[in-house]
Amino acid sequence: MRQDHKGGEKLFVDYGEGLSLIDPQTGDPIKTELFVAVWGASTYTFAEASLTQQLPDWIGSHVRAFEYFGCAPKIVVPDCLKSAVSRACRYEPDINPTYADMASHYGVCVIPARPARPKDKAKVENGVLIAKRWILSVLRHRRFYSLAELNAAIGELLERLNNRALRKLKQSRRELFVLFDQPNALALPQNSYEYAEWKIATVHIDYHIEVDDHYYSVPYELRGQKLHVRFTAHTVEAFRKGQRVACHVRSYLPHRHTTLKEHMPPAHRKYSEWSPDRFIRWAHKTGPHTARLVQTIIDSRAHPEQGYRSCLGILNLEKHYPQQRLENAAARALRYSNLSLKALRKILENGLDRLEEKESSTTTLPPHDNIRGGQYYH
Repeated sequence: MRQDHKGGEKLFVDYGEGLSLIDPQTGDPIKTELFVAVWGASTYTFAEASLTQQLPDWIGSHVRAFEYFGCAPKIVVPDCLKSAVSRACRYEPDINPTYADMASHYGVCVIPARPARPKDKAKVENGVLIAKRWILSVLRHRRFYSLAELNAAIGELLERLNNRALRKLKQSRRELFVLFDQPNALALPQNSYEYAEWKIATVHIDYHIEVDDHYYSVPYELRGQKLHVRFTAHTVEAFRKGQRVACHVRSYLPHRHTTLKEHMPPAHRKYSEWSPDRFIRWAHKTGPHTARLVQTIIDSRAHPEQGYRSCLGILNLEKHYPQQRLENAAARALRYSNLSLKALRKILENGLDRLEEKESSTTTLPPHDNIRGGQYYH
């Protein structure tokens, strides 16, 4: 069936076999793929070489094609390769999540060709043949040692192809593009699409999800649930039923954790805030002797955290005894070096904190001629 294409509506994309690079170290050939994008109305063409047809190369070629055109189509028609279609189906194909995310960024609709129906994208099938004839055949005897070098040469011949007048229409592809496709195409967003991948992750019992061997926190209420995770080179985002529930700066440190306090249960949040300074500040609310006792207990341990529970027990005694009694008990414990929660509790239970502490009396010697005094030694 003859297809009439509206200006700015469809862009057909596909791969063809590319030229081979030469490994500069070993001299071995490295195969490349030729990505081709062709507009439906004008047949204006973009082509570049890539190393694979994998998702990063597939998405990157689309982004560079849109930048080359300076606009985006309303519909992109790809083949049913895995980078475009997760599950091929004649009626309801599943679009790859990353590909769908890129299309959403540009406001583009993706309508894949039917499986094993190349005539659904006849424009680009023919475009691949033309690119091979007018670009690759010209470069077939040249040697290229890098992808950038090959694409620079392809870019020069691509301009010749698009500026060459078509035999029947007497106009070039570029002129037809400016006349039909460009005025009706979509404007590009301010920022180019940043490559992102998607995965489904189960929230662990410690309310973290794993992305490339690093663990990121999500709200603790979501433990055990499955979340959709979108991660780019810079960010990691978690979604539940289309709503974003967590966002982190991406870390590449393996087997480490990135945790936000607001994601933690209240008990975990309080524990994470424990520190020697915090315990001492809490103890100062009772009095200076209690604060000194807490600091002495923490300093006497090989690691400060070993004294946290003792200090917490001391501060919780305030629920059962007045502050002044606890302060007096702390002063007595310091005087007799009873530096433990058990000793402090015994002082309070036995009422020893109520005993008056008598100052030790100092005896003075009466004056005598045989006592020379301190001035003698000066």
